[in-house]
Amino acid sequence: MSRPRADEEEYWHSSKCRAFTFDDEDDELCQLKESKRAVNSLRDIVDDEEDELEKVSWSGEPVGSISWSIKETASSSSTSLDGRDSSLQKGSSSNAALPKQVSSYSLSSLFKGEVPHTQYRQMAFPTRISRGNQDYSSDWSPKDTVRRMQRGKVCSLERFRSLQDKLVLLDEAVAGHDGNVITAVLIFLKRTLRREILFRELEVRQVALCHLIHFLKETGEQKMLLDLLRFLDRTEEVALSQYREHLNIQDVEKKREFLKGCIGLPFSPEDISHIQDHYTLLERQIIIEAGQSEIFQKYPRKASILNMPLVTTLFYSCFYHYTEAEGTFSSPTNLKKTFKIPDKQYVLTALAARAKLRAWEDVDALFTTKNWLGYTKKKAPIGFHRVVEILQRNNAPVQVLQEYVRLVEDVETRLNLATKYKCHDVVIDTYRDLKDRIQLMAYKCKVERGSAEEEKINSILNNTQIRWKN
Repeated sequence: MSRPRADEEEYWHSSKCRAFTFDDEDDELCQLKESKRAVNSLRDIVDDEEDELEKVSWSGEPVGSISWSIKETASSSSTSLDGRDSSLQKGSSSNAALPKQVSSYSLSSLFKGEVPHTQYRQMAFPTRISRGNQDYSSDWSPKDTVRRMQRGKVCSLERFRSLQDKLVLLDEAVAGHDGNVITAVLIFLKRTLRREILFRELEVRQVALCHLIHFLKETGEQKMLLDLLRFLDRTEEVALSQYREHLNIQDVEKKREFLKGCIGLPFSPEDISHIQDHYTLLERQIIIEAGQSEIFQKYPRKASILNMPLVTTLFYSCFYHYTEAEGTFSSPTNLKKTFKIPDKQYVLTALAARAKLRAWEDVDALFTTKNWLGYTKKKAPIGFHRVVEILQRNNAPVQVLQEYVRLVEDVETRLNLATKYKCHDVVIDTYRDLKDRIQLMAYKCKVERGSAEEEKINSILNNTQIRWKN
């Protein structure tokens, strides 16, 4: 049943009949050859109508918009192909084992985090299926390959072996303005080119370069990312990339030493101040974490202060160390001075902490100021309306609320807050000052009959010295 090799070549490329094999009719290699002949003879028709057909890979699995099959063809591709070639040429009676373990991962799933990072190195696009020395991959041009990839078709990238072909493929991908295709081609080039060559060519292709940098950041390939940034002489980006490594350090002491080393990296003047503050804050948190006082027994802390934001650290300090002298590292005023915390932020945080402890005297002292003549007055950089809201959330008594509602300058806001929180004396005094008899009489219906508030309203209404406006 064997044929001369020349006849066999002619048979495979010209015969319109289905190939005969000793295997059953479901032989996959036979189906593959028929598909190859159909594609070559009707290439233009396939290109125009392929969107109407069901997209199916060689393994029989549906292919999505960019879900072409991905399998490992890195260093083992040549060896595995040669092994299959030799087994086919021996004419074994068993069916030829075609590769069917094709991954259904797509690029979109890669960036959504559905594929483990360890599998990135095993990814490649299906290259070819061989019988003997024959290659059954379609001879698509770079432009056709990119177009098919945009349509989600199975494409071979291993055919592009020379540097020139690979660069043309990359340029076509960039010209297609499809980020997934660009990234797919970059993965192929990253695997098949030396780094110095890849970096050199990407330096003059800024779009592709940006895609690769983003890809490396997403996949966490820190070493290659740093090498690329150093090659591009982007020293500040190198420093920032190294600084991000602190996120992976769990041990506090090791993180502190790492941040200390980052201070000497070539950051911009603005960034270096943030790095210094981060190191100083962690150092302070370690000191504050070790401190203990009597208040801890009454209000045990629920979580560690380590690695917390500055505002959280300030709240913790105002809650547990409010009365400590400014010279101590855990003092709130020391933190305010060291990290240049604005007055509004400091007052807002301190108010929330002291109100939670119901330390109303500390709240009063927070807003009391003295002028050069010795007179005292209340002043709130955040506005007294916000003070009232924070106090009410912490269940402050009505007497405390009324004191600060009176200090709200806007009359309408003051009346709204007083009515909302049932500060009757404030409402009554405000209508009296406005000389609004009608509103005062209407409010009389809202207070309890026979209460002290009703008596006060009657006393004001009967005062003949008040000149009412209505």
